[in-house]
Amino acid sequence: MPELPEVEALTDFLTEHLVGREITRVLPVAINVLKTYDPPPMALERRTVTSVARHGKFLDIDTGGLHLVTHLARAGWLHWRDRLPDDPPRPGKGPLALRVALETGEGFDLTEAGTKKGLAVYVVADPGDVPGVARLGPDPLADDFDEAAFAKLLDGERRQIKGALRDQSLIAGVGNAYSDEILHVARMSPFKQTATLKPDDIHTLYEALRTTLKDAVERSRGVAAGRLKAEKKTGLRVHGRTGEPCPVCGDTIREVSFSDSSLQYCPTCQTGGKPLADRRMSRLLK
Repeated sequence: MPELPEVEALTDFLTEHLVGREITRVLPVAINVLKTYDPPPMALERRTVTSVARHGKFLDIDTGGLHLVTHLARAGWLHWRDRLPDDPPRPGKGPLALRVALETGEGFDLTEAGTKKGLAVYVVADPGDVPGVARLGPDPLADDFDEAAFAKLLDGERRQIKGALRDQSLIAGVGNAYSDEILHVARMSPFKQTATLKPDDIHTLYEALRTTLKDAVERSRGVAAGRLKAEKKTGLRVHGRTGEPCPVCGDTIREVSFSDSSLQYCPTCQTGGKPLADRRMSRLLK
């Protein structure tokens, strides 16, 4: 799933390639991705892109007061085309969900792989009209997101820190992959309870949050849209690396599986050398 660093990089890429360009065609191929119908997607045609922004993991293309907002979900992606095919796409079983064509002949496709569909596209006058955007918590890379603001967010929380980091209404933009990375840098168990965090823990976690995301953004900056997925994978230290040696201590990276996701961690770095229990127990093995 694209998270804050990848969507930030896509924002930079599209700012360079879209701003000042006129949209000539918007072609929905998979109607199920459209979450709004008034105004219709075709209302974006003959409008000029004025800016591109990010809200958490949402991408926002502004055409002077009418916004194309998309959430790529788990298996969605944006593919830039220097030259779009002349023939319009045909609805079918392929991954193509929506195509946006520019006056220059360039454009982009939104695609989604797999059978579980989550890609979402909205056309709205205000990004705040998108329910997922409206409920977002603060952006962790914002200038005013300091350690005091982070501590205030966690005050009163009673849950595992992994879940807190992934909660978009608490902190915008962090998903499964980067929460694993942040906790590894902070040397904390994903099952650690937020209520047990001491001031020193909050400081460590805040620094890990900011540095991990900033480093990922810098790695992704200037990378073409088509290479961002590969760039993300190469920069991850524990997520998706079950069975590999930890790059810090050399211990074997372990995994805890859930019904629709999994987490990865290093026992030596994060749990005192003890493997985490089965997901149904959610505690350390004795």
